[in-house]
Amino acid sequence: MWFWFSVIALLFWSGSDLFSKIGCRNADDKYAHLKMVIAVGVVMGLHAAYEIFIGGTEINFSIILTYLPVSLLYILSMTLGYVGLRYIELSISSPICNSSGAMVAVLSIITGGAALLAPAQYAAMALVCVGVVGLGIVEAREDDELRLARQEAGNYKYAKSALALVLPILYCVLDALGTFADSKVLETLNEDSANCAYELTFLAAGIVCFVYVVLIRRQKLLPRREGPKYLGALCETAGQFAYIYALADTEHVALAAPIISAYCVLSVVWSRIFLKEKLSWKHYLMIALVVAGIVILGVYDE
Repeated sequence: MWFWFSVIALLFWSGSDLFSKIGCRNADDKYAHLKMVIAVGVVMGLHAAYEIFIGGTEINFSIILTYLPVSLLYILSMTLGYVGLRYIELSISSPICNSSGAMVAVLSIITGGAALLAPAQYAAMALVCVGVVGLGIVEAREDDELRLARQEAGNYKYAKSALALVLPILYCVLDALGTFADSKVLETLNEDSANCAYELTFLAAGIVCFVYVVLIRRQKLLPRREGPKYLGALCETAGQFAYIYALADTEHVALAAPIISAYCVLSVVWSRIFLKEKLSWKHYLMIALVVAGIVILGVYDE
């Protein structure tokens, strides 16, 4: 079953990328990212309720507090990622965001885990770094007329902006810090309880955003615009559920991890098909380097 759970996680997380992009890309809605947090909070809160009251997962304030630093890193990274979707193509942002695995490897070196890494992992980290930096250079040096020409087929056009690249990079860094902290905290917490703590914290963040956006700022939640956000939230939660079960089969982790980690490839495909995004060959070359590095890291993930 590990294979099917891996494929399900890949499909749902790439779907989360697509629907989150659709839900957050409108430039005239400056609160779209907070509305996305509301949507994810609602769906994750419902799933946490199911796990606690039907699945019997143990949860208490102490567990939530212990896992809180990790939860906040994940939530902050996702929120910044949602903001970034307004300024840059999904084809570019998704591979950058998904480079957090390489950042975790860097953190392991800094904290003394370098001896555990294989030569291929160092090469993979180099590929990811070169690809991400290369994407930044390609974006910065691309001629404005060429940019407009390749975006002509899509419904949205993006101006050259440093913020467009900074936001997904910040997502990558914060997500990596969250993953690194996760590995430490889970030494003392049950995985199911930790996941429920994360979902309940996301629910709390969603409630705070609802109070601010709807009650204080008097913003309307229009079904036509909110629909994609909730589809993205459902995909995010379902992908997380499948991910846990895929990696639960410890004998096949080295096979499951690269399958799941390559979901950004499918995100690029969806963005090309459904969002009509077009990139230059230089963009795709840099993306290929990032994806190759991610997959190699996944192969060596045990």
